[in-house]
Amino acid sequence: MAYRIEYLPIVKLHFRTLTARQRSIVLDSVDEQLTYKPIVITRNRFLMRPDSIAAWELRIGELRVYYDIEEDPEQVVYICAVGVKEGNLVRIGTEVVAP
Repeated sequence: MAYRIEYLPIVKLHFRTLTARQRSIVLDSVDEQLTYKPIVITRNRFLMRPDSIAAWELRIGELRVYYDIEEDPEQVVYICAVGVKEGNLVRIGTEVVAP
């Protein structure tokens, strides 16, 4: 069964700092990789440490997508943040955070 993808309102601000190409890559990758098996750990998709931005991270090259999953009452993937990896830091919107 497919998961529904929902972007939190703050993600709209994060998308403004990305190029059109980066936005397209994120949207396509989220649809492709998180619609059916978002809880399967892979090389580019894994659980985050507690107290992180979200429970899960999806790596797409230098791009990072942080998301949470809800199983009940329906299966939903909530996209919480989108950022760009720059060296050892991640830029999410206008903020720079340590991963």
